[in-house]
Amino acid sequence: MGDNDIEEQGGFREQNDEEDDNRGNPKRRGRRVEKYHKHVSRWMLPEELRETYLERANCCPPPIFIILVSLAELGVFIYYAVWKPQKQWVTLGTGIWESPLTYKSDHREEAWRFLSYMFVHAGVEHILGNLIMQLFLGIPLELVHKGFEVGMVYMAGVLAGSLASSIFDPYSALVGASGGVYALMGGYFMNAVVNFREMMPLLGAFRILVIVLIVGTDVGFAIYRRFITHEVGMKVSFVAHIAGGVAGMTVGYVFFTNYSKALLKDPRFWLCIVGYIAFFFFAIIFNIFLSPAPA
Repeated sequence: MGDNDIEEQGGFREQNDEEDDNRGNPKRRGRRVEKYHKHVSRWMLPEELRETYLERANCCPPPIFIILVSLAELGVFIYYAVWKPQKQWVTLGTGIWESPLTYKSDHREEAWRFLSYMFVHAGVEHILGNLIMQLFLGIPLELVHKGFEVGMVYMAGVLAGSLASSIFDPYSALVGASGGVYALMGGYFMNAVVNFREMMPLLGAFRILVIVLIVGTDVGFAIYRRFITHEVGMKVSFVAHIAGGVAGMTVGYVFFTNYSKALLKDPRFWLCIVGYIAFFFFAIIFNIFLSPAPA
């Protein structure tokens, strides 16, 4: 009897161990998610705000805005690459320049183009660069600040890019989501600079240096293509990169530093909003009455 009891108990132990292993999988997944959220909080928030974030950190809602925007941009790129078959996908030609989504100065009365140009990209290198940057930076930002804040900053950069291009580079066309991507980078850059000591100081200089190198290389290459190379076809504006970055360093900085705070009570928010609205109306007046570009 005693031996049978021991064998039965041993069998129960093995069964319980298996059940514990089965129950342990969700726990292990939960620990991995928690560890990921800890890394996100260190990269995106100063130390005094991390505990607040971790107490309510979850993936509900998921970073849906940046994912949907990225899928839409990829879908439009594939559509034009297939609809207007190219010899190669490195550079798309006629398809995107005839697109009703592309911003062109002589079609500026079609107001949707000031936003829709973000969905059209000139080639594989162009779209991959934007998608990688906005997913790499946008997903952690959206986990912390949620879709509304990230969406507002992203779209503010897109609109600022096209409006600034229409003023300072009025004869050029505009494609790509660089204005929105640069807005995210600009907001994160300002947040990292202001909270340099609190946001993983050992890597703070590295993060800032990486952003500066990426921006400097990309803008420099855009200026090179715009003014030095003599490519046949429409000239693509580089002003959207700079304007998107400025929008991110102002509007984006306020959104990303006001974690769990009321934006309406922050004077910086109103200063940025008033400045952005003033720029918006000036750009409209300029495009209607003052633009040298053909109507």
